[in-house]
Amino acid sequence: MKLSIISYIPLFLVMLIVYYIMTLAGVDFNAADKLFEISLPSGAEWALTSSNLFILFCVIVLFIEIIKSTRTGAGAIAENSLSILVFVVCLMLFMLYKPAGTSIFLIMTLMSLLDSIAGFTITVIASRRDLNLNG
Repeated sequence: MKLSIISYIPLFLVMLIVYYIMTLAGVDFNAADKLFEISLPSGAEWALTSSNLFILFCVIVLFIEIIKSTRTGAGAIAENSLSILVFVVCLMLFMLYKPAGTSIFLIMTLMSLLDSIAGFTITVIASRRDLNLNG
């Protein structure tokens, strides 16, 4: 099955763009702006903030990226290389771009690093397994 070129784009690049657009739109990731609040049966009040929602989407993206990293081949190597580039850009933005100097962005940056490491690790293990099966 031939996969489209879009499937090889690291999703953390998309999250990076979403973060940038949200900061341009005025979202303050340091503020505790509640999107909504729910009373739990325990009596606790659970509130969802834009920061929490962004981290939730990043966790989902990390899961998808780890699933994508199980592919082998030249495209997977290119995607892993792009993932490292996205991590480096995130790290530079965290240090140099004021709206990215938040804990939320740091968590996203670390997830991007985890995606890069997992991608290369899984690719190496899968390639080693394929080599043993064919050899």
